[in-house]
Amino acid sequence: MVISARVHYSCLALVELASRMDDPSPVAASDISQRHAIPGPFLNQILRTLRAAGWVQSIRGSHGGYRLAVDPTSITLLDIADEVGCQETQDHGESQTGVAAETLQDIWAEATQSARDVLAKITLSELARRCRQDDGVMFYI
Repeated sequence: MVISARVHYSCLALVELASRMDDPSPVAASDISQRHAIPGPFLNQILRTLRAAGWVQSIRGSHGGYRLAVDPTSITLLDIADEVGCQETQDHGESQTGVAAETLQDIWAEATQSARDVLAKITLSELARRCRQDDGVMFYI
């Protein structure tokens, strides 16, 4: 499984919206872009995809922006990867034959399934919790 920049940035945008769910004001795309170093035009494409999925609500106007439209416990990282377009590993076994090629293909399939299992266990809510926990850690030298 290959995690694309699109999937990575989608997770960052969603975790930012999830972390601000208690704040009634919408989050400007420029705030998300600056905080997470996501190129603005790319973020706008991502937010359109997330809105089409029903996960993000857009609010128009001078004080507009975006809000999470669903419960963050209902979305897993696997859901995001599947919705946004995560690439599965290529099927290398089609053009190759032999025991070694077949064995490797089985291992690649097992690795992909393991990655999907891990992503299916982590909800957006859990990701936001982990980010808050890590954000509070201070290091002193």
